[in-house]
Amino acid sequence: MIMRILVVTHYFPPEIGAPQARLSALAATWAADGDTVTVLTGMPNHPTGVVPPEYRGAIRRRERRDGYKVVRTWLYATPNEGVVRKTIGHLSFMISSVLLGGRVCGPADTVVVSSPTFFSIGAAWLLARLKRARLVVEVRDLWPAIFTELGVLTNRPLIRLLERLELAAYAAADAVVVVSDGFRANLIGRGVPAGKVHTIRNGACPGSFDPAAAADPKFRARLGARGGDCLVLYAGTHGISQGLLAVADAAASLAGESIHFAFAGEGADKARLRRRVEELGLRNVTLVPGVPHEQVPALLAAADICLVPLRNVPLFTAFIPSKMFEYLAAGRAVVGAVTGEAGQILREAGASVVPPEDRAALADAIRALATDPQRRQAMGKQGRRYVEQYFDQATLARQYRKLLDAPGGRHMRRSCRAAAAVMALLARGATPRNPPAAQGPPTDLPARPASTTPAAAVMDKK
Repeated sequence: MIMRILVVTHYFPPEIGAPQARLSALAATWAADGDTVTVLTGMPNHPTGVVPPEYRGAIRRRERRDGYKVVRTWLYATPNEGVVRKTIGHLSFMISSVLLGGRVCGPADTVVVSSPTFFSIGAAWLLARLKRARLVVEVRDLWPAIFTELGVLTNRPLIRLLERLELAAYAAADAVVVVSDGFRANLIGRGVPAGKVHTIRNGACPGSFDPAAAADPKFRARLGARGGDCLVLYAGTHGISQGLLAVADAAASLAGESIHFAFAGEGADKARLRRRVEELGLRNVTLVPGVPHEQVPALLAAADICLVPLRNVPLFTAFIPSKMFEYLAAGRAVVGAVTGEAGQILREAGASVVPPEDRAALADAIRALATDPQRRQAMGKQGRRYVEQYFDQATLARQYRKLLDAPGGRHMRRSCRAAAAVMALLARGATPRNPPAAQGPPTDLPARPASTTPAAAVMDKK
């Protein structure tokens, strides 16, 4: 049955990043399979806060992309730093998306909203109610928990308020989609019914990558590699979650060897990384801007080893960095400085895994691979096969689509009652009690081979 799907998101291409890649791939697959898909988003500006010239001064834009419609509305553009300015930016999109985009987007059977942030969920909830559509909330980060774990938020009353708003969003949704089993366990443990929460992980499009493609010497030179160097690449967000300072420290211990490190991307922590590189006087490290998504295959083809680091924070055992699937699809040898579900997946894919922020272990793993090209080649082949079998983006998009099959409006009255009940609790300053958890499958993915690592616990799972 053809469905009218409205996707609401603050982040979308031509911006670069994990949510942009995930949502554009979902929209393209659903549209190619016959659905009518509209994406409601803002003017591109993330993460620099700079709006491209062709969008400047625009209040609203309508575009066609890969078989679906894109409606863009004005927002307050700001760099990905500074809590107040970022909050204003998200709030501006919440308002403009409804006032400028709601009518233009047309009717919908299902509204899918990608979170963070809460502001986008608020806009999507109102649009779903106005259009009498189902509401599906997609959770890509445990927000605000991630900020409390990293010490960004310390005000306890504010944290409690945000947590209540988070639970209100889940109560208002007809379905909640998460990107890891660890996220799912977290939500269920906090009272979200198990039958309501579905795991659809990130993935990659294997057809976009050619593991046999020769590295472009100009690309390698741009990344700082000289002839004979083993090029170690990190490509992705340079944020406080990634633990990139530990990677720089590992690079310091490998100075003088034929190993060069390249960091490609942008983010709030890039300036601090640059300072660390300068303080250590590292000549074996190059920092470059991120590349458009269409250039990612060439970027990865230039690398010999790709890195997947995260901070050593308990909550991050539930995170699976999406970049690792593209690394594997490209047939690169991968070293992950992660634990939990991400570590389990990487081990199953044949990658090397070390503890997060363990500089010595990371350096040793990189050195071992740098001196063993045959092992790198074997790891790349195994990783590619693994992604093709378990993490093909189109397959994941179609599994996601099955969750949207209920007719539009069927559950709207129930979700509105649920939201009203939670809001009443919030008004009294109470926290919703945990209802009995319905039984349901922990994931909507095909079964993977049994892992040789211990099963993940509730938080032990990007």
